[in-house]
Amino acid sequence: MPQLYLGNALDARDVRRLYELEISVVVDLAMDEPPAQLGREIVYCRFPLVDGAGNPDWLLRAAIETTSRFVQSEVKTLVACSGGMSRSPAIVAAVLALQMGKSPEDCLLELVAGHPHDVSPLLWQGVKQVCVTSSLPETVPVTPPSAGAPPH
Repeated sequence: MPQLYLGNALDARDVRRLYELEISVVVDLAMDEPPAQLGREIVYCRFPLVDGAGNPDWLLRAAIETTSRFVQSEVKTLVACSGGMSRSPAIVAAVLALQMGKSPEDCLLELVAGHPHDVSPLLWQGVKQVCVTSSLPETVPVTPPSAGAPPH
């Protein structure tokens, strides 16, 4: 069963906690943070996104589709941005929309319900546009991720 975690820059750099949770992949979306220095066994994908307008479609698509492939492969994955409240929920909502065949809006609402969030409207507009034009063949149903960062 895949496990998808939302986090912030500190979570993405807490190597001890990543190993405790058996996180295999960190998807880092924070342009404004330095790249994380992780252990050799942890796959690190960095897609430096702006929290607003100005992200190229190819970069948004790469972040969404790469994360979707990890979810499809049932790999424990942490998706993180600086504060864990905008870029990471937006990308995870798009991933869930592709995986579950639901609208990005519905997935975002379910994902952030009862949790602090502040998704940039301009970022969200770009993510939705890319999500509508993306498709993943051979998708498998997944359960929604645990909302919020891994507990400390």
